[in-house]
Amino acid sequence: MRSAIHDVFGDPASVLYLADMPLPEPAAGDVRIRTILSPIHNHDLWTVRGAYGYKPVLPAIGGSEAVGFVDAVGPDVDKALIGKRVVAAGVHGTWAEQFTAPAASLVPVPDVISDEAAAQLIAMPFSAISLLEFLNVERGDWIIQNAANGAVGKTLAMLAHSRGIHMINLVRRDGGIDELSAFGIGNAVSTAAPDWKAKVRAMIGDAPIRAAVDSVGGVASNDLADLLGENGLLVSFGTAAGKPMQIASRAVIFKQLTIKGFWGIKISAAMPAEERRRLISELITRVASGEVKLPVEAAYDITDISEAVKSSLAPGKTGKVLLKLL
Repeated sequence: MRSAIHDVFGDPASVLYLADMPLPEPAAGDVRIRTILSPIHNHDLWTVRGAYGYKPVLPAIGGSEAVGFVDAVGPDVDKALIGKRVVAAGVHGTWAEQFTAPAASLVPVPDVISDEAAAQLIAMPFSAISLLEFLNVERGDWIIQNAANGAVGKTLAMLAHSRGIHMINLVRRDGGIDELSAFGIGNAVSTAAPDWKAKVRAMIGDAPIRAAVDSVGGVASNDLADLLGENGLLVSFGTAAGKPMQIASRAVIFKQLTIKGFWGIKISAAMPAEERRRLISELITRVASGEVKLPVEAAYDITDISEAVKSSLAPGKTGKVLLKLL
């Protein structure tokens, strides 16, 4: 089967290449899926670099999420699944014509949701909705995030709005405000303006900011801490700046702030099955209704894996880059 693989760790655009790999056979409890579309996530690229929390045995097929049709089942798995269109996430080797996944992890996709949306339905959106739950905020509360025009940032903003939660969405350039506006996302503030914190405070009035999501790190962490209210929660979700969080002790001490880290894989693994089903059901409902939009920047045939990776890494994208395999 055609597969995008790497036999060394390194720059994804250089080390990934197309190869024929053996067709996988589903083990007990697993199914095999014929891939339709698979997204290129940032964590997929960090895995190829050898710098993520999970390090595969080489040679390895890339990818961790896909939509496709079940074409075979392992022992003790219901044969009625064969032919069903499903999404699998948190798996390995989806940048191939076929891959295996635990039957228990599959999410059936209703017809109203397109292949393009289904391909990216779980990993980033589920991280976003799990993160929103993690913040423990309620309707009417104010929260804030930086890197708001990223994939998770947009989804988090749309989910918060749908739940009646007010969110301040920080971007690093003025053009990011228009990008968010195209998705119906408001309360956007560019940190390129010298008075951006004053704009944030004018938006919230006397209301405290209950929680903050930091996807940047470095001095941006301190900016969020400065804006949080008493007993606020600061969550580290990413480190786009590539620098440690820099937070003045004054805000932590006198506001009694709590600082936590969030890694979706760990949160998902510890989540009760009923809660996972509830959140996925909400995601499907909100995507189907259009409240949450999952746009696509481009779709490349797997033969163009290098160009697809370059496109995924390019700045200013408005959606996910997908690989076509069917």
